Amino acid sequence: MRVIGLTGGIASGKSTVAQMLTDLGVAVIDADELARQVEEPGEPALAEIAQRFPGVLTPEGRLNRPLLGEKIFGAESERLALNAIVHPRIHQLFLEKMRALAASGVDVAVYDAALLIENKLDQRMDGVIVVLVPPEVQVSRLVARSGISSEEAERRVAAQLPLAEKARYATWIVDNSNDLGSTRDQVARVCQAIREGR
Repeated sequence: MRVIGLTGGIASGKSTVAQMLTDLGVAVIDADELARQVEEPGEPALAEIAQRFPGVLTPEGRLNRPLLGEKIFGAESERLALNAIVHPRIHQLFLEKMRALAASGVDVAVYDAALLIENKLDQRMDGVIVVLVPPEVQVSRLVARSGISSEEAERRVAAQLPLAEKARYATWIVDNSNDLGSTRDQVARVCQAIREGR
């Protein structure tokens, strides 16, 4: 089975592209969904997170994601500590999902992961789709979506690997800076290219 990576940046529209691929019948494995699964109550990762980052659980014993985000945002050592806890478990779950899809006869799947390039997972993929928009579009969409200040939005965008840098690793680029129809057309062309093995 071939696996294609899908990545982008905050407010780039990566999730929109993932949904378009799903609508076209492509099996999409979502890294964020895998992360949520390994961080469920009762999972070993959650206990480790709670020990390493005191106070990040809700009274019900669930992970308070926004609070954890505040603790690690802009703190490289904290982010690396969290990654060391969750990434091996996410990868294990990813392999399990892949085996299940392959066993069911799926020949192409897409792995939707924001940190695909940063974690060097692109090297294990059979191709990479990068969703590209200019930084100012990321900022304006983030402000509109989250209600944060433009300064905070700029800070969050700047904290990530620039999309122009990610584009250097792309097999296919989807420019999501225009209307959804344009994006949908590009996704359909990429999907066809993947299915035809080009």
